[in-house]
Amino acid sequence: MIFDSAKNLDFYKNLGVEGRYTKAVDFLKNTDLENLAPGKYEIDGKNVFANVVEYTTIPWEDAKYETHRDYSDIQYMISGTETMTYAPIDELNVKVPYNEEKDVVFYDNENPGLKVIVKAGEYMIFNPWDGHKPKASAGQPAPIKKVIVKIKEN
Repeated sequence: MIFDSAKNLDFYKNLGVEGRYTKAVDFLKNTDLENLAPGKYEIDGKNVFANVVEYTTIPWEDAKYETHRDYSDIQYMISGTETMTYAPIDELNVKVPYNEEKDVVFYDNENPGLKVIVKAGEYMIFNPWDGHKPKASAGQPAPIKKVIVKIKEN
């Protein structure tokens, strides 16, 4: 798990395989994120793509821990503020088994985890071994817009 701000994106260009993080970082730096409509954006086929989402955050207790087997996430806040929570995968209890089509496992909420308030221009990187819980409010529920860049790791 990594928490950082937009000014340091270039530091992460050399992570992963086959230059995929470079493509993800270039997309984040060179795209007018604020004016992107919600939806899926192809960057490098199934290796790197982005999902732009807008929603109202929910209470922490209602958000769900998840992990992915094949993809890392860069969850970049475009506007608004959200609490994202991290917990090691081996400290979570599976609630909904792996869905291969959606590349996701869901877990119960027993682990309090490490809560991070993520504001516009900040992001968290979650790898396949990182349990993460997005969508939680930072106080009262509020609207947010973010882009989740998915990077295939295998």
